[in-house]
Amino acid sequence: MTERRRYRKRDEARVAAVQLDLDTDGFTYEKWGATQTCKPRDWLVDNAGDVYHVDREVFERTYERQPSGLYKKTAPVWAEQADRAGWVETLDGRTWCEAGDYVVSNDPEGRDRWAVKAEKFEETYEPLP
Repeated sequence: MTERRRYRKRDEARVAAVQLDLDTDGFTYEKWGATQTCKPRDWLVDNAGDVYHVDREVFERTYERQPSGLYKKTAPVWAEQADRAGWVETLDGRTWCEAGDYVVSNDPEGRDRWAVKAEKFEETYEPLP
């Protein structure tokens, strides 16, 4: 892995989201090469056509509702590029990443991790000083 750096979402990056606030046990689905588990009260996110869920506590801590009704990730992230392909363990499953993809976390220690394709990450995030 390369050195972990701090980033923020670009100003124009917004997502549509709705909380799974229903009488349900949640559900599982296949994405990123593995089974993901969406729990009750997690958030379903549509990120420019890429649909996935975000853990409730993570979403509420890192996203803010915008006047447009969309949401913006306002908390910084820490990311590093993978030097080889492999699995990234996430809060709700795991994600396959290729060499060059970014392994991203909401905390500087890298506990809450996920993988993002390099092109998508560079399009939506910018480095912080």
